[in-house]
Amino acid sequence: MRIDIFSIFPEMFTSPFGASMIKRAIDRGLVEVHTHDIRAWAEGKHQMTDDTPYGGGGGMIMKPEPIFAAVEDIRGADTCPVILLSPQGRVLTQPILAELATHDRLMFVCGRYEGVDERVRTHLVSDEISIGDYVLSGGELAAMVVVDAVVRLLPGALGYENAAAEDSHATGMLEGPHYTRPLNFRDWEVPDILRSGHHAQVAAWRRRQALLRTLQRRPDLLQTAADISPEEQSWLRQMGYTGPFAAKSASKTDLSQGRKGRKGEKAGRN
Repeated sequence: MRIDIFSIFPEMFTSPFGASMIKRAIDRGLVEVHTHDIRAWAEGKHQMTDDTPYGGGGGMIMKPEPIFAAVEDIRGADTCPVILLSPQGRVLTQPILAELATHDRLMFVCGRYEGVDERVRTHLVSDEISIGDYVLSGGELAAMVVVDAVVRLLPGALGYENAAAEDSHATGMLEGPHYTRPLNFRDWEVPDILRSGHHAQVAAWRRRQALLRTLQRRPDLLQTAADISPEEQSWLRQMGYTGPFAAKSASKTDLSQGRKGRKGEKAGRN
């Protein structure tokens, strides 16, 4: 994969992309990351990339000419996605990251000040992405987040092959707790089940813990998680969950409860 990032502060990316997982992915040839200073395409002695807004108001607006020139020059005839990091974009989720990871090339435009000229949105970029409902000083930090999250999905980027598939949100839920050595730390011991050597039981425990943690911290995710079995739904109800489940799972639950209800009518069930 090749990633191109357009910014007026390209030096911001040197440290984050020069360490840890992204650096290893670059060294292994899994990804190329190129940063481009938009000022290099700005005209005039002072290479201005921003100007005052038409209609008045505070702040400065990034000019369209250098952004268009930079992206079109670097992109060439390629038709890859050009993504503007913006608080007005679609909010980043794991499915969006999985979608981005399927492309051979991605381009990111980092806005600054009050934003970019609207013609950049309507005639240059193909997508807008937000990393949350808050405002940053510019799109650079958001670009770092998106690039990190995309690169870790590339095959070979992580040490453990299934790591990305088992992360929080990758399955539609949060992960359960993790433990490592020492066995006993300040009288807090690792759960016995994790030391049992019974892989099926360990997997079942982890699944149950993931459901519980999701219920406790992000119950809204249970409404869209598609692989919650009827038995797990019943257990979650017992644990206090009162919201809906994903449509497919909910229909299975309704059928199951209906059968149980008919069988248990004489006993006064439900």
